[in-house]
Amino acid sequence: MDETRDATAPDPELVLPDYDGGSLVNLMSSITTALADGSPYPTLAALPPETLAAARHVLLFVVDGLGSAFLTRQGGPLRRCMRAELTSVFPSTTASAIPTFLTGLAPQQHGLTGWHMYFREIGAIIAPLPFRLRTGRQALRDAGVSPGSLFGLTPLFARLTRAGHIVSPQNIVHSDFNVALAGPAQRYGYDGLEEMFAVLADLLRRPATSYIHAYWPRLDSLAHEHGVDSTEVVDAFNALNASFTRLIESARDSVIVVTADHGFIDSPPGETIDLDDHPALRATLLLPLCGEARAAYAYVRAGRETEFEAYLAAELADRVRVFRSASLVRDGWFGPGQAHPALGDRVGDYLLLPRGRAILRDWLRGEVRHTHLGVHGGASAAEMRVPLVVAVRS
Repeated sequence: MDETRDATAPDPELVLPDYDGGSLVNLMSSITTALADGSPYPTLAALPPETLAAARHVLLFVVDGLGSAFLTRQGGPLRRCMRAELTSVFPSTTASAIPTFLTGLAPQQHGLTGWHMYFREIGAIIAPLPFRLRTGRQALRDAGVSPGSLFGLTPLFARLTRAGHIVSPQNIVHSDFNVALAGPAQRYGYDGLEEMFAVLADLLRRPATSYIHAYWPRLDSLAHEHGVDSTEVVDAFNALNASFTRLIESARDSVIVVTADHGFIDSPPGETIDLDDHPALRATLLLPLCGEARAAYAYVRAGRETEFEAYLAAELADRVRVFRSASLVRDGWFGPGQAHPALGDRVGDYLLLPRGRAILRDWLRGEVRHTHLGVHGGASAAEMRVPLVVAVRS
């Protein structure tokens, strides 16, 4: 069941990243061209570097989970300032998009490809953002491993020609991951929406030029728990909208850019494909499924590829697309250009891409079996398309 042809052939159900000029990678190219030492990627036509370079302050505000479809349904000042629709990176997940924001690189180059990743370098499956082992959730620092040594990435903030600032929730602003990819940027923690906007307003009033990266995860956490159009999510968005209006009014000589790492779909419990129900498929795997529930990497035992493909064709063809991972690297799903030397190890032998609203679960023994109603990571339009909101204040 080799669907490598689908990696390049049109498929109305799949939205792939537009790395030629319409993705988060190109947004970061405009920023790094204006404020740092350039970029190997095309810049974003909807936001020329000249617009950014001329401002005293540039604020990139990442609203985790704010898909453009949701923003369009809600309206308000954020919608009125929406300049364009972008695609996320692949997979459409925080674990791949945040490294793009913090390094300026596509996943093809930064090599971080999902919430759970196999790192051959340490012989383990880890969650890169909390920087801990999947099994037992032990912090990797306890094993003497740091994000700097494992990822080998240069922070965007180390390349800036102006002061850098990171504004993030108090519980993660000084995490191992953030410290490593903040580089020389000054970090500010906050508790709650009001405090975050107070910090941003203060930074935008300072006389020295700056680049500010702000991150708000509340929409994402609420959408996971309650669903993307739930009352809880809409109420949180309305509060964000009101605070955004006040921030624009107080800013001077600034460009405020709001975007997201991904959008969302809802996946009801009946859409879950649990490998507990497919022991014959699990038996063909060398490692547990990695990546995301909406985009899973399969590491198949040597000599059992035919058995793996045959099972999926017979039992799950109507629910899961199957691609050879090497074809996706070759065809640019993770970005253009030379691949990270470990990318092949990190995307397994196959990508399993659930159809419709389905998700894949492969639980480990002793793992807490959480449930999410809102999900992301796949290549549907709702997951992949994110807004570009721009407010320019002279």
